[in-house]
This record gives sequence, structure tokens and C-alpha cells, in this order.
Amino acid sequence: MMKKILVVDDEENIRLLYQEELEEDGYTVDVAAHGQEALEKLNTFQPDLVTLDIRMPGMDGVETLRKIREVQRDLPVILCSAYGEYKQDLTTWASDAYVIKTSDLTELKGTIKTLLSKN
Repeated sequence: MMKKILVVDDEENIRLLYQEELEEDGYTVDVAAHGQEALEKLNTFQPDLVTLDIRMPGMDGVETLRKIREVQRDLPVILCSAYGEYKQDLTTWASDAYVIKTSDLTELKGTIKTLLSKN
């Protein structure tokens, strides 16, 4: 069974990059441009894992994560950010991992593999 990943990012080029690369790795991928769309897709797409941008207009990634946790406590969520300064706040969040955004998806893919192998 193919694992399903929901990519949440307000930047279209990031969504396309992640989708392309993760589909090449054999995942089924859907995308959401913002937190509200992500929450709607939890029910329709039913992802096995979510990658979540932190800085988004409207509901940011931290708020979106909180809402995801209210409905799906065990869904693995990877927070992605171009900014390293969030990393030390990790303990205050219920995310499963934190990855610094870069065009090289090696770390992200490795983290996804690790989290999905636990489930």
C-alpha cells in the first residue's frame, strides 16, 4: 500500500518540488496551500504523514499543527521552515520532526522514511 503524504506550503514552487520528488520515491502526494485547506484534506485525502510549513499567511504552521493534533493525535507531522531559529522551540510543539527547508530534500526524505517506518 502506497503511503500518502500531504504537503502544506504557501509557496507553489515548494509544493511542486516536494510533490514531484516524493512521488518519484513512490508516495502518493497531495498538496495544500494553507492551513485551512490542509485540515479539510485530512478527511478527504487521509494522509499517513504531513509536511507543514511554519510561516504561512492566515493560520500559520504551529496553529495548523495544533488543530491537526486535535483531530488526529498520532498523525506524523514534520514542520518545515527556512529559518533555523525555530528549532530550539521544538519542545513546545507537538511535531514529530523539524527540517530546515532547502532545495536538497535528502534530510526531509530520510525523516519521512523514518517516521513512516514506525507506523
